[in-house]
Amino acid sequence: MVKDQKRWRLLKDSKKGKFCYLIAVDNWSIELQKGEFNSLCLLLLRINEQLLVIKDELMDEESITLELEQLPWYIHLEGKKNEWSLRFVFESQDQTRSFEMYWPIPIAQNLFYEIKKMWESMD
Repeated sequence: MVKDQKRWRLLKDSKKGKFCYLIAVDNWSIELQKGEFNSLCLLLLRINEQLLVIKDELMDEESITLELEQLPWYIHLEGKKNEWSLRFVFESQDQTRSFEMYWPIPIAQNLFYEIKKMWESMD
């Protein structure tokens, strides 16, 4: 599955073996293992739930910041109720690699929903 929207790309290719998920935004990309992708999806769903809980209480111009940490991930959402960015920090538990990702407005919302659809369609 490939989603290509000018500034981002999402790809699942099981033939690639261990690192079969690709997330690319602007001028960078990262490949994730299935377990890493699953844990990312679960945290994205959790931070989205937090946003939905407070969203109706926020005014359109009111700024919000949400943070969520569950090793190996740290996620930081920042913006307004209808437009937000996401920053991620990944610290490998086996100390093989670490990285950071940033999804700007409006890429964050689009990519979140596409990742959610991909995760829900996994077998």
